Amino acid sequence: MKFPTYFEAVAYPQILSDYPLGPRFVETFSRMSRDELRDLQNRRFLQVMQRGWQVPFYRRLWTRHGLAPQDIRGLDDVGRLPAYSKTDLMESIEAHPPFGDFHGMEGHAVEERPQVVIHTTSGTTRRPQPLFYGPKSRELQNLLLARGYLFQGLRPSDVVQSVYGHGLVNGGHYVRETFLHFTNSLFLSAGTGVETRSATQVEIMRDFGVTVLVGFADYIRHLAEVARGMDIIPGRDIRIRMISGHLGRESRAGLSQAWGGAETFDWYGVGDTGLIAAEGPDHGGLYIMEDAHHVDILHPDTQAPLPEGETGNLCVTVLFKDDIFPVIRFNTNDLSAFETGPSSLGLGLRRLKGFLGRSDNMVKLRGINVYPTAIGEILQGLPHTTGEFLCRVERIDGRDEMTVAIEVGGEPAQRVGSLESYQDLFRRRLGVEVLIEVVAPGALAALTGIESRQKPIRLVDTRFTS
Repeated sequence: MKFPTYFEAVAYPQILSDYPLGPRFVETFSRMSRDELRDLQNRRFLQVMQRGWQVPFYRRLWTRHGLAPQDIRGLDDVGRLPAYSKTDLMESIEAHPPFGDFHGMEGHAVEERPQVVIHTTSGTTRRPQPLFYGPKSRELQNLLLARGYLFQGLRPSDVVQSVYGHGLVNGGHYVRETFLHFTNSLFLSAGTGVETRSATQVEIMRDFGVTVLVGFADYIRHLAEVARGMDIIPGRDIRIRMISGHLGRESRAGLSQAWGGAETFDWYGVGDTGLIAAEGPDHGGLYIMEDAHHVDILHPDTQAPLPEGETGNLCVTVLFKDDIFPVIRFNTNDLSAFETGPSSLGLGLRRLKGFLGRSDNMVKLRGINVYPTAIGEILQGLPHTTGEFLCRVERIDGRDEMTVAIEVGGEPAQRVGSLESYQDLFRRRLGVEVLIEVVAPGALAALTGIESRQKPIRLVDTRFTS
């Protein structure tokens, strides 16, 4: 019996034609009207919906909300579909172990099923979630990420070092496949500080002439500190020209300066969807890959769509995942907002403001919403700090309190002396008082996992633990 191979399941010429890369991407969306784009989205949405009705998870979710297949006639009806979140997927796994009933594998006879790629999320917020990809959806995710890098200015002459993690998590594997399958740049898959020691990573950058760094901003910034500690100076001994990763509310100026003036670019996506939006050379927001995704911004509590420019939960439908694990109205719980105003590049694509925090990672103190991402943003402007921090929330005498531990250089007496100024700064910037704890550089590494995790832990909430 002949089983289909991974590469036989992917029509590469077709996907390269349908989802343009490089200059063709800019040319295509410079001339495509919003009506033409809507028609394209609608055709792809209906194909995904047809697949969705075959998946038990969606069939159960939609019928519970009183919907039948004929009720969703096109993208104009997408708002009638209930949004779901990771919580719903984990409940599916509990009820239908070990993989849940949302992946759609049971819709194929084993001898006819395409190869399934399985990874997991990082488990930063809670238990890791399994992720599933068929060959078509996997390669399209790779292509779209390559589209983002090329849009940002990646060149065939670049030597790229990736500091995304491997193991079961998706990140490092996804990025490696992207560069090898859809770009001509030389690629070094260094991984986290556990996979390749930070000092060794710095030496590799210097010795192999790395020009581009990709990864999460926290660790990329940390590597610049490691380099200087080794008397290897970014901009002199290592000439990084471009940094592309998950920057969120990271201080661009600080990250760029740490690496000798490198140009920084943001992109956004989650493991379930792949890249959704990428910043372009205009640095005017993150362009949504609307030929591949439909995006709504929802109110975190009511799930109602929000007006243009307002911040809420990013909800996405992937318009190409009609093989394994369809993603239809996935509420990421990541906060973002649509940019308003026209694109300076003349592209007819909507733009996001990027990652602005998580609605389920928000802490309410005395009526004020506080996000860990805002803490990191404040630290980028402070002298003597390494940028490393950890927020600890606990209930003391019936009142919620947040303590922010900050790594600060200098002598112990100097660190203690800075407490009052930090306390006052955070009170003014956050609008609420938090407690400050000042610690020596490196003291938080074991708690945040900066060397071992691709997404460091920034919030420890003990209020609800026994």
